[in-house]
Amino acid sequence: MKGYESKNLKNTGIEVEVPEGYTELEEEAVNTILKITSCYPKARKMFEMLVKDEETRANWDIANFIAVKKLKYNDHGEVHAKIVAANALQMFELLSRHSIKPDFMEYGGGDEDDEALILLSASLLHDIGNQIYRKNHALHSSYLAIPILNRFLPEIYDDVEKRVEVRGFILNAIYAHDADVPDFTMEAALVGTADATDMTKGRGRMAFDLGSTSIHVVSALSIERVLIASGKEKPIEIIIEMSNSSGIFQVEETLGKKVVDSPLHEYIDITATVVPRERDYDRRIVREIRLRGRNFTTH
Repeated sequence: MKGYESKNLKNTGIEVEVPEGYTELEEEAVNTILKITSCYPKARKMFEMLVKDEETRANWDIANFIAVKKLKYNDHGEVHAKIVAANALQMFELLSRHSIKPDFMEYGGGDEDDEALILLSASLLHDIGNQIYRKNHALHSSYLAIPILNRFLPEIYDDVEKRVEVRGFILNAIYAHDADVPDFTMEAALVGTADATDMTKGRGRMAFDLGSTSIHVVSALSIERVLIASGKEKPIEIIIEMSNSSGIFQVEETLGKKVVDSPLHEYIDITATVVPRERDYDRRIVREIRLRGRNFTTH
């Protein structure tokens, strides 16, 4: 963790402070990234360059300023980016255990290290376009990512063809991470799904404190924990613990939509549970919902 702590790397310009609990999630995410990339030197080098890069950090800051301060949305800055990267890498690891290869590997583009670099880079840069405008932010993000990638990828890849192919997969995953853009590659689906898994109450706290009571914010405040785990029937199970039934909105409308219509739908199950199950401390309509295949069921 040393050397990657945000408090040691803060810019002097515009900043949006994050809640203490969300900072703890950032630390967990960074530890996960460091653990997974310990086997992937290219991905590790890319992570080190991006998190210390002044241009990247400024992009995170101003994108979050627009999203949180102006639009009163949930966090879309540095902490969110790291959590998305960690979750995308975790899902990639679980797929790898079942010999399931994302497209770059499947079609001969490279190895696991290249794949990890693609997922990491796309995750860290997927939301920087919010600084231009929320509408079409994924397209804006891909444009803003190009000069950053053009600076750093030559530090890792000498071969021009491979470098451009890696960049292409990163840009595709950035552009297609939103639910309204169809995922043609598994990399885009992994980044989009990982994006939707960052739904805990820490993320919604900033917007709530600024006065937003939208269903997105209220729903996020009910999400206690999200776990990426090895599934019993499929390679991946995403487990969500909710303190209130309103969290179902996040599960169905954000995460569920990204999984159901993506190349990942056959590899992921989702289980969301109101905890503790045995107590009626809110007026619950349902106690648990599950995504199995393409449909949610209630229990």
